[in-house]
Amino acid sequence: MTLHPGSGDPHRFGTEAFYAALGRAFVAMCAVVPFLFLIEAVDQGLEFGLDATAGIIPKRIDGLDGVFFSPFLHHGFDHLYSNSIPLILLGTFVLAAGARRFLWSTLIIILVSGLGVWFTGSPNSVVVGASGVIFGYLGILLTRGIFERSWWNFAVFLLVGLLYGWQLVGILPTDERISWQGHLFGLLGGVVAAILFRRRRPVVGGSDYTGSTLSLP
Repeated sequence: MTLHPGSGDPHRFGTEAFYAALGRAFVAMCAVVPFLFLIEAVDQGLEFGLDATAGIIPKRIDGLDGVFFSPFLHHGFDHLYSNSIPLILLGTFVLAAGARRFLWSTLIIILVSGLGVWFTGSPNSVVVGASGVIFGYLGILLTRGIFERSWWNFAVFLLVGLLYGWQLVGILPTDERISWQGHLFGLLGGVVAAILFRRRRPVVGGSDYTGSTLSLP
């Protein structure tokens, strides 16, 4: 059996390792969504009112903890349904590049998106939902496509843009019911995460194609 260079590289499009990593990532993301539905079902069934108590309330100290909790909460099942498919699709491709990069990138997105909402949102609102994380994953795929010259990442970004391009207007203040700040800062958080945790590319001679302050496998 002949082994081709890079055949075991999960970052190289078309290799067996690449498809295996993609499959594992898809299964993992499919397990995340039922967890979100369980949270919503418990919240509604037991009338905990988690949206009001654990969501982001801009410019209020008692609403600051929502930065961490709000991505797991939604305004009803319709809200959660609308986020589920793009979360699975985008999360799969981001996670396929490595679990550690995925976790750290997600944390950066949550912080940037949540704090952006807290500082700039209306103090009369309560913000919940995974939309900021979804836009963050979009930012990651776009930025990886450019900085890592990963054309398949860029292709996925374009594909998602075609499927959900109408949602990109969510970064603009077009609907007072939608937290455009969360979408915008989520996208920016994804760009920051992709730059911080960009993958090094080896070249002839053993040197790196690009350096990174934080390089994760």
